[in-house]
Amino acid sequence: MEISGAIKKISDTQQITDTFKKREVVVTTEEQYPQHIQIEFIQDRTSLLDSFNVGDKVNIGFNLKGREWTSPQGETKYFNTIQGWRIEKAGAAAANASSGSAPDMPPMPPMEEEEDDLPF
Repeated sequence: MEISGAIKKISDTQQITDTFKKREVVVTTEEQYPQHIQIEFIQDRTSLLDSFNVGDKVNIGFNLKGREWTSPQGETKYFNTIQGWRIEKAGAAAANASSGSAPDMPPMPPMEEEEDDLPF
């Protein structure tokens, strides 16, 4: 999945445990009713946010994660997480696609028609 918008906020990296860290970014979508979506980047992907600033227009590839948790009282709750795995400046994908296109090929010469006995 992918989301596009302008960066509203970038948090510092949080070291949750000795082996787990995360960093969050809030993106404001550009639609009739803008949404402020928080996306977390974890582990080595936290450094992907280093080269971005508030106000940058970006495209973010993400996965939607869900999990179930049962409290000590036996009550079951569900939590969702939006986990980013790629971020790029808006328009960068289009620029990469156009710069990486194949070179123009010369037109093919017309083929000589062969006689055949097929009715079509």
